[in-house]
Amino acid sequence: MTDEIVVGGHRRIRPFNTADTYPEQNLGNDLCQAVVAGNTVYVRGQVAQDLDTRENVAVGDAAGQTQKVCDNILLLLSEAGAQPEHIVSCHIYLTDIRYREDVYRVMGERLAGVYYVSTGLVVQALARPEWLVEVGVVAVIP
Repeated sequence: MTDEIVVGGHRRIRPFNTADTYPEQNLGNDLCQAVVAGNTVYVRGQVAQDLDTRENVAVGDAAGQTQKVCDNILLLLSEAGAQPEHIVSCHIYLTDIRYREDVYRVMGERLAGVYYVSTGLVVQALARPEWLVEVGVVAVIP
């Protein structure tokens, strides 16, 4: 069974504290990877990091990172009781516009037939310098 708790009547999937995630920083925020509120699933922005080991993968490879991001999203949706076709919204953050084609190609392959709304942003940086792409989704279970 996936690690989860219920707070405020909502299921919190894979809760953690940022002190464990970012030990080099003076942070102590209680967060989780996904929240199930009613029939809506909010998935935290996912990066190319193993959810169990916190190991970064595909460093320097935007397409490879996007593969891992999609793996994480699909795993979290499954743990929340949702399917890929339940995705309604997606926010994609890139650290360089030149990654757009690789990232969107992988997203298109992995989420073919879903027809979600999407917002793409180019940002100066993500929380760690080795992360090139971050994707957050919202899903609604019918």
